[in-house]
Amino acid sequence: MSKSTKKQRIYFGVLLILLSVFCYAVHFVIFRDAHHIFIYLVGDVAFVFIEVLLVTVIIHQLLSDREKRVVLQKLNMVIGAFFTRMGSDLLKLVSDFDANNSKLAKHLVMEQNWSPKQFLEIRKVMENHDYEIDIATGDLKGLKKLLLEHNDFVLRLLENQNLLEHESFTELLWAVSHLAEELSHRKNLENLTEKDGKHLAGDIKRASCILIREWLSYMEHLKNEYPYLFSLALRTNPFDPEASVEL
Repeated sequence: MSKSTKKQRIYFGVLLILLSVFCYAVHFVIFRDAHHIFIYLVGDVAFVFIEVLLVTVIIHQLLSDREKRVVLQKLNMVIGAFFTRMGSDLLKLVSDFDANNSKLAKHLVMEQNWSPKQFLEIRKVMENHDYEIDIATGDLKGLKKLLLEHNDFVLRLLENQNLLEHESFTELLWAVSHLAEELSHRKNLENLTEKDGKHLAGDIKRASCILIREWLSYMEHLKNEYPYLFSLALRTNPFDPEASVEL
């Protein structure tokens, strides 16, 4: 706020007070009843605190909560677009680099009637999961190809200001974008040095941890809000070897 704007607001406040004093003075001159003036003055001042409670705390909070729900709904649509366009394929690729993926994957095979408790339990399993990334076991070329093909899409998502409200998903986009950049600078992925391989393994591990976490949150959102979309997500579950779109 500029100094001139602050001065204008101060002048406007002083003007309102002077007008109020003027009106009370006119009232006193006409009716000569100071007692009546002070009764209403004190009553009006007392009601100000209730008005602040109603407007600032209750109504503002209700509107704020509603606005947050609308923003969150839009964010979940963006997250859904990410997983539909590249996230599910990315999950399959990065999971192949994890030597312990089979231990985690068996917990991520979901059912239509999964409860909130089951989602909570799998999160605990994920927190204790040991990601043992070996770049020799996965398809580095395929991973590079997928990330570079969708790099512009990821960058456009990062430009979405609403995503600032969803820190964990923004963290995922940065991790994926960084991994894409690392791979793009390597022309030959077959003759990596041991040090370079470990560096890429660390980047893949970071992206894998966040990606699986966000995917699980997205699946829970679908389960709660869109059962029909959750049904399709179950039939395309990248962790379920028996998953099939056809019923």
